[in-house]
Amino acid sequence: MKLYDTFFKRIIDVILALVGLILLFPILLVVSIVLLFSNKGKPFFFQSRPGKNEKVFRIIKFKTMNDRKDANGELLPFDQRVTSMGAFIRKYSLDEIPQLINVVKGDMSLIGPRPLLIQYLPLYNERQKKRHNVKPGITGWAQVNGRNAITWNQKFELDIWYVENISFLTDLKIILLTIKKVIIKEGVNSDANLNMPTFMGTDNE
Repeated sequence: MKLYDTFFKRIIDVILALVGLILLFPILLVVSIVLLFSNKGKPFFFQSRPGKNEKVFRIIKFKTMNDRKDANGELLPFDQRVTSMGAFIRKYSLDEIPQLINVVKGDMSLIGPRPLLIQYLPLYNERQKKRHNVKPGITGWAQVNGRNAITWNQKFELDIWYVENISFLTDLKIILLTIKKVIIKEGVNSDANLNMPTFMGTDNE
C-alpha cells in the first residue's frame, strides 16, 4: 500500500476531525440540546457497524428518528419515523457531525465507503467485500456520485473504485465535492433520497 494510505491519511483525518469538532462545537451543542428535549433525553443514535476488515464498532450520529413500532413490535418504515427536526438535520447533513468522534477514535476515516448494517455482511459477494479493505468514511466516492439516488450495485462499484484508487488528490476532490453538495443541497441532501431501500443481496436487485 502507498505511504499515504498507511500513514498520512490517518494524520490528516485526526487533524481535520479535531479542527472540525472545535469549529462545529456550537452547532453540536445547540443540536444536542434541541434533540435532548425533542427526543425525550436521547440526542444521539448509536449503532454497531462493520469497519475495516469487518471489525465492528459503534457509530455515533444525531438521533433523527423516533422508535415507533407497529402492532407486531417491528419498527415502522423510515419515512414514518423521521421527526420534523430530524428531517431538517438530515437535509443539512448535521446528523453526520458526531462521527468526527469516530474518526478521532480510529473507527472511521473522513473519506471512505459508508459503514452499512451488520446484517448486510453475509449478502456481499467477494468483490463487494473489498469495500471493507479500508476504514469506512463520513463521506465517500459514492456519496458525491449519486448517494441514495443510485442502485446498491452502482454504489458498491463506486466504493470499490475508491478502495482501488485511494490518493490524496482523490480524497481532496471528494471533500470539495461534499462541501459543494451540502451547500447547494444537491444529491446527498435531496428529500427524496433520504434513505436507501434495504439491501437484499445482488441477485435481488
